[in-house]
Amino acid sequence: MCATCGCGDDGATVTVPGHAHHHENGHNHDHSHNHDHSHTETITLEQRVLAKNDELAARNRAWLAAHDIVAFNITSSPGAGKTTLLERTIRELNPDRPVAVIEGDQETLLDAERIRATGARAVQINTGAGCHLDAEMVHRAIQALDPEQGSILFIENVGNLVCPAMFDLGEQSKVVVISVTEGDDKPLKYPHMFAAARLVIVNKIDLLPYVTFDLEKCCSYVRSLNRDAQILPMSAVTGEGTSQWHDWIADCAISATSPAPVDKP
Repeated sequence: MCATCGCGDDGATVTVPGHAHHHENGHNHDHSHNHDHSHTETITLEQRVLAKNDELAARNRAWLAAHDIVAFNITSSPGAGKTTLLERTIRELNPDRPVAVIEGDQETLLDAERIRATGARAVQINTGAGCHLDAEMVHRAIQALDPEQGSILFIENVGNLVCPAMFDLGEQSKVVVISVTEGDDKPLKYPHMFAAARLVIVNKIDLLPYVTFDLEKCCSYVRSLNRDAQILPMSAVTGEGTSQWHDWIADCAISATSPAPVDKP
């Protein structure tokens, strides 16, 4: 079991077209004894897991930066519309930068197949009982995907607003997608994820006339947790708000390649 969340340790499978590779996910914590663990031991193990993940994430980030690849970690609850958003984004983005996608799900290749149908390169990570991606899984997926120099890399995380908040993957930015069908209090229920986000997309606004969802209240909850996060209401189905999403991606790509400011002597 993973010390941080209790998800399964039965390994993750990274799948590319025509190939399947089984990889251990680095969460192997077998025990050969029966005594109870103290609270201190549990916290120490969790810290070690996260520290190791952060080390691997830093390596991912350095490799991506060296290859001028801008990576976004897309998180949400199941069914918020992440894959639909990516399908539309890939079709409409400026073609100057190629797009690659890492898909994370517990089972099936369905989302990767949807992404490849848009013409983008994609690999699928199946986590089995695991409820999140980690930096080691993403490292192996990047090796299998081999994204082009100057690419935009979308990492669609497993549908879950808890554990993905703790696991840095080496991305430039976390993007949280919430849909109006989920309830406007979702940020308060999952504060760590919204606190870690650089952008919060409120998706499916075309359904606002048919659901009980207070957009202004939801935005105020987000800002109470994260003053720096940008909030973008949009509909991945109708296209409303997608131009602002594309502009945000472009701004991130520009900032990622801009030289760091030099302090005056």
